[in-house]
Amino acid sequence: MAEAFGMEVLLAQRPGGERRAGRIPLEELLPGVDILSLHCPLTDATRNLIGAGELGLMKSDALLINTARGGIVDEAALATALREGLIGGAGMDVLSREPPLDDNPLLAADIPNLIVTPHVAWASRESRQRLLNELGLNIQAFLAGEPHNRVES
Repeated sequence: MAEAFGMEVLLAQRPGGERRAGRIPLEELLPGVDILSLHCPLTDATRNLIGAGELGLMKSDALLINTARGGIVDEAALATALREGLIGGAGMDVLSREPPLDDNPLLAADIPNLIVTPHVAWASRESRQRLLNELGLNIQAFLAGEPHNRVES
C-alpha cells in the first residue's frame, strides 16, 4: 500500500538469519528510513529489536510504528529517544504488557510525539470477516492437501 502513495518500501533482513536477496541488514536500513513500520513476530531474535542503539541510528525526524507485537521495541529506550528528540515520533498499537501497568515508560504524560492506541485494529467488522474468510480458505486448502498462506523461512 505504501508504494501506491509513492513510498519506497525496503525490507530488513531477519535478525540472525541468512542474508536474503532484497533484504537489508537493519543497521544499514535504519539511517535512511523516514518511517520504520514493524511487522514481525516476537521471538528471542526480535525481543528489544529496536533499542537505544537502533533508535540512535535513525533520522531525527523519522517515525517508528509498531503494530506487530509488544516487546519488539525497548519501551524505556523509546521514551528516552522521544524526550530527547532523537526521532520525530512514534505510534504504538502494542505494548510489552497488555493491559499495561501504570509504570510503563510509554504511558508517561511528558512524552512528545507519541500515540499509543489499544491493539484492536483487527476488531473492525471488515477485519473479522476477512479473518473468517481466510480461515475457511485455510480449511479448504488443508482438506485438499494444498498449501495456503504458508511462510517459508
